[in-house]
Amino acid sequence: MTQTVPPSTTAVAGAPAEPTAARAGATEPELISGGHLVAKALKAEGVDVVFTLCGGHIIDIYDGCVDEGIDVIDVRHEQVAAHAADGYARITGKPGCAVVTAGPGTTDAVTGVANALRAESPMLLIGGQGALSQHKMGSLQDLPHVDMMAPITKFAATVPATERVADLVSMAFRECYHGAPGPSFLEIPRDVLDARVPVEKARVPRAGHYRASTRSVGDPEAVQRLADLITHAAKPCVLLGSQVWTCRATDAAVEFVRALNVPAYMNGAGRGTLPPGDPHHFQLSRRYAFSNADLIIIVGTPFDFRMGYGRRLSPTATVVQIDLDYRTVGRNRDVDLGIVGDAGQVLAAVTAAASGLGDPGAAGRRDWLAELRAVETAAYQKRLPRQLSDASPIDPYRLVHEINEFLTEDSIYIGDGGDIVTFSGQVVQPKAPGHWMDPGPLGTLGVGVPFAMAAKHARPDAEVVCLFGDGAFSLTGWDFETMVRFNLPFIGVVGNNSSMNQIRYGQIQKYGAERGRVGNTLGDVRFDEFARLLGGHGEEVRDPADIRPALERARQSGKPSLVNVWVDPDVYAPGTMNQTMYK
Repeated sequence: MTQTVPPSTTAVAGAPAEPTAARAGATEPELISGGHLVAKALKAEGVDVVFTLCGGHIIDIYDGCVDEGIDVIDVRHEQVAAHAADGYARITGKPGCAVVTAGPGTTDAVTGVANALRAESPMLLIGGQGALSQHKMGSLQDLPHVDMMAPITKFAATVPATERVADLVSMAFRECYHGAPGPSFLEIPRDVLDARVPVEKARVPRAGHYRASTRSVGDPEAVQRLADLITHAAKPCVLLGSQVWTCRATDAAVEFVRALNVPAYMNGAGRGTLPPGDPHHFQLSRRYAFSNADLIIIVGTPFDFRMGYGRRLSPTATVVQIDLDYRTVGRNRDVDLGIVGDAGQVLAAVTAAASGLGDPGAAGRRDWLAELRAVETAAYQKRLPRQLSDASPIDPYRLVHEINEFLTEDSIYIGDGGDIVTFSGQVVQPKAPGHWMDPGPLGTLGVGVPFAMAAKHARPDAEVVCLFGDGAFSLTGWDFETMVRFNLPFIGVVGNNSSMNQIRYGQIQKYGAERGRVGNTLGDVRFDEFARLLGGHGEEVRDPADIRPALERARQSGKPSLVNVWVDPDVYAPGTMNQTMYK
């Protein structure tokens, strides 16, 4: 018996019959890959650049980024990619994103993620992974990434299916903002990333519709109590920490100190909240203020080693702590009042509540501000001869003084080093909010080039000035070439003493001068020649009078630049000599 095949149908031996819809000419479903879903989720979050080092596990993300108009900056080491994502978050207020391959690609990025955790910086690290179909088979670069990342992130997970890619990217970003901000990690198996699924089956959260506001004003009763405390305080002071910038609370903080006449000290990313010369801006009298104030308000900074774990505050003062994270309030030191909330919202509410009480006591604090100003002036005058020193080798105080004088209203300052950056913390005063960047409490060296990369990409209109220790620059300095390749000019200054001097001083004190050079001495590297080798601008400085002219020429070059300044290796910052970082 012969079977007749309809002329409109082609029979294929062994193949199943085509669905009725396909035979009728129905439209094929629109398909999308996992990498393109990643890019769509990044776009929804407002991410406009990813920092990456390529690997076969992750290239479909690049393809998606091209379609979504997201820039791809490829670096020479994954630590740089992670630090740059951290720096991007600090500069823009949007979360940063780094994309690295599996195994050593992800482990290389661990330091950058850990630094972001301690610095409360929201970023997402996406790591590759072997295919799910090869799970536990020993695929290329297979490691338990999620287990490794869990202790240093706010969220770490594997994407189990292509349909869930964008959903989990959005979930990771949401977790970045739970309490104080921080990093998240996702690993995406290669077959999950490369697979294509129908668009209608993939959950792609809409921009602005998958995260709630985290700008909490805090407990109203606590806000009112702080307003009462300020009104009756004769000698209050406030420390404005990094969360003031994280929360973009500059305006509220300025209004708070001016309306209530409260002297302000700033640390971390909070530097620049008030400009130099502002009558409420104080820097060198902090120890005196913390010892003599009757009310101390700590905003957005923990009682960690930078605060002597809270022991540097007067035991008789009333202490108030405001923080995004309830776990930080009261840790290491008791407080009289703790408020969990957004720094800007809380400070604005306190200002309004205190002003509503009638006389908030501002006029009565004039003598207190004058007292602090006298201490401040005396400290500055005592140190000024060092800042103007003509000594050779160059006194580090002279170098950081010249940098401070060189900065403009548009200069973003980055500190990357140990002893030399400790000097700069006493002298350099950024002139605007968001214009100070340092590693944060993890004390990670090597953030300078990646932070400069992120800052210049995010703010091409701004000038970026970075002070490196010679040891710090060496850790990630090869990405100076990335700055050249992407035309990201910045002014780099290397305070070169051929030593890891912060450690050397401690070794000398502990073991004697004869063992003071063990494990901490570097070669006399001409970083200016290195810069020129890679296509940038480089100069060497040995005379203090030549520092400013060299900085000006670096500015005018329009290139990534390194000014190699030879500083005295036997001069140490006071913080180094006091070993305050270990106390």
